[in-house]
Amino acid sequence: MLSQLDRLTMDVDGRYANDSELLFFQQYLQTARLRFSLYQKIQRLEVQIVQQVLAQMRSEDPTLLQIGGDDLTAKWQRDTVRTLRYAAASLLINDPDLFKERMLMWFQTIMRSFQAERSCDATYRTMQTVVRQSFTLEEARLLCPILELSRATLAQR
Repeated sequence: MLSQLDRLTMDVDGRYANDSELLFFQQYLQTARLRFSLYQKIQRLEVQIVQQVLAQMRSEDPTLLQIGGDDLTAKWQRDTVRTLRYAAASLLINDPDLFKERMLMWFQTIMRSFQAERSCDATYRTMQTVVRQSFTLEEARLLCPILELSRATLAQR
């Protein structure tokens, strides 16, 4: 939404916005209450979500977070929590473009340097499954596209 507001202010320089230009803002207001409550729910369930994702990933591939004998679980948890928090903020303000530009593209470089694309793919694919199981359909429809954006960006080779 912030990116859209920024574009709108540039597009309507010196004039009033028309109805079609304000449509994104009206659509945001229709989902604002759900976004606020979902943001708070993610905050409350953050630990549980990350633990469920980790458990499911370990059951599918116990060696996924091990590289050269080193267990990278603690680093994975920090990175996953950070990304989930940024994803929640993106959901709150409905601005996946800003999320991708300011967080994911930077983080993608780091994940590539660690050759962590496979674990990123598994993490955000699994997180979408956990969200679909633990959240309402309406909530999952808002959050899963942001998690998919995270998966697609961070797993890209």
